[in-house]
Amino acid sequence: MQQDRPEPARDRVDAHVDRWLPVLPDLDRDIEGAVTRMQYLAKHLRRFREHWLVGFDLQKHEYDTLHALAGRRGAARPSELADDLAIAPASVTGRLETLERRGLIVRTQSTADRRRVDVELTEAGWQAWREAIGGVGREEHRLLGALTPQERRQLSDLLRRVMLVAEEPDRPLK
Repeated sequence: MQQDRPEPARDRVDAHVDRWLPVLPDLDRDIEGAVTRMQYLAKHLRRFREHWLVGFDLQKHEYDTLHALAGRRGAARPSELADDLAIAPASVTGRLETLERRGLIVRTQSTADRRRVDVELTEAGWQAWREAIGGVGREEHRLLGALTPQERRQLSDLLRRVMLVAEEPDRPLK
């Protein structure tokens, strides 16, 4: 005799899908549910991060720039940061000026190429980034702590497969 699995708890996305099914009878409940949950989760993490950063007197774009620098072991060229942040090089210049005035980064002329500028995190920049990322990381762990380590690995693997499709080259956006 097969045991019935208990019905999973319902979240607000289940109600969202239920509202759309009569309007769109061919709606794939699982696709709509997965996409909507990813959107809500991304929105939750974005709001959490922005709220958390207020306590460190950091705006989202400042944190993102410090984070990009930290990911390059604390040093990068402005063009590398523009690529990492997917923004125009001119936008990076403004960010760097603000961060430099605050003592979180230093910009120096490159020793390899006098035409180039190198950007480095200062000790204060490293400290601000570490403190800020701590709370963000704790919230990510809190949320994904609902899953076992094996489930987290499986979720990551499944999302990677979806991302690979999204990142297919020469795929026109319509």
